[in-house]
Amino acid sequence: MPDGAPWVPALLAWYREHARDLPWRRQPPDPYAVWVAEVMLQQTRTETVLPYFQRWMARFPTVAHLAQATPEEVLRLWEGLGYYRRALYLLEAARQVMTRFQGRLPETAEALQTLPGIGPYTARAIASIAFGQPVAVLDGNVHRVLARMFALEEPVDTGPGERKLWELAQAHLPPEDPGTYNQALMELGARVCLPRNPRCAQCPVRPWCRAYASGNPQAWPRKRPKKAIPHHTVVAGVWLRDGHVLLARRPPGGLLAGLWEFPGGKVEPGESLEDALRREWAEELGLAVQVGEALGVYRHAYTHFRITLHAFLVQAQGAPQAREGQTLTWAPLAALQDYPMGKVDRLIARELQRRFSPPTTDH
Repeated sequence: MPDGAPWVPALLAWYREHARDLPWRRQPPDPYAVWVAEVMLQQTRTETVLPYFQRWMARFPTVAHLAQATPEEVLRLWEGLGYYRRALYLLEAARQVMTRFQGRLPETAEALQTLPGIGPYTARAIASIAFGQPVAVLDGNVHRVLARMFALEEPVDTGPGERKLWELAQAHLPPEDPGTYNQALMELGARVCLPRNPRCAQCPVRPWCRAYASGNPQAWPRKRPKKAIPHHTVVAGVWLRDGHVLLARRPPGGLLAGLWEFPGGKVEPGESLEDALRREWAEELGLAVQVGEALGVYRHAYTHFRITLHAFLVQAQGAPQAREGQTLTWAPLAALQDYPMGKVDRLIARELQRRFSPPTTDH
C-alpha cells in the first residue's frame, strides 16, 4: 500500500461491500468479458450496456466466436449503443488475437494497445482488472474523483491536467490489488461522486477530500470553457418501390461506419430542404429526384455536433449509380430490421414499416 494514502484502504473496503454485481466482474475475471465490457462502457451508461453485454456474450461467448463473425452480425448486435466504430474494431481485434496471440488476449497494456480500437485507458483497464498488472486508469469518473480529492486547479481537459491526474492515479495504486483500486475509483465516480449533487454523505473518502473541505465540491473538476456545439440541418430521401426501399451503406471509416442509411446529406446555406435533397441525390446517386411528402423531423446529438434531419418520400427514374466505395441495395420493407442502422435512420425505418407495411391478417 502506498505510504501516506489512508483513503485507499477506505475506498477498497467500501468497494468490496457496495460494488454492483455486474457480469464482467466475475471471479476469476474473464479477460474477454472485461475487454468487451470496457469497450461498451466507453461513453455509455452501465444500465444501457447490461442488456447489450448479455446478448453479445450469448452470441459471441469467446474471442474465437467473435473472430468468426461478419461485420453485419456485429453491427446488428451493437445497434443502439452508438460509436459503431467500436464494434468493428472489436471484430478486427478479435481476429488479430486469434492470428497474432494464439487466441489469448495479451496481458500487458503495451501489447494490448497494438490491437485495433484499444487505447491507453482500455488497455490499462484490461491489464489491471483481468491480469493484475499494476497500472492505473483514467476515465471520466476517475478524473472527477481525483480532481476533487486533491482539489486539482489544472483543467482536467488539458495536457497538464491530464498528466497530473495520471501521476496521482498511479502514485496511489496498490500494486497488490490494482484491478480493485481502478474499479473502486470508477464505481465511486459513477455512484457517489456525481457531476452534479455529489453524495458526499455516502462517500468513504470524504475525510480526505479537499474539495469537500472547501465547502463547494462541485467547483471541481476544473475544465476549459465549452465551445458552442455546431448544428446541421440534414435531409434524407426515402424511395419506395415494389415493397422495397433504397438504402446506402456508409463507408467503413468515420461516423456510423458500415451502417445503412437513407440517402441524403447536409443542407447548404440558402438552400431549401427540397433543393438540398435534389442536389444530394444528383451528386451521390446520379438521379434527378422528385421530392414528395414529408415523413418526419428527427433530432439527434452526436459527440461533437447536433443534427435536425428532415425525411421525405421521393421518386426517380432510372437506376441509382453507386459512387466508388459505396454500396446500394433495395431492401425489403418487411426486413429493414436486418439492416444495421444508426438511431435516426432506424426511427425512419420504423415509421416506414408502420405506415406502408401491408396489414397482417389472422387465420
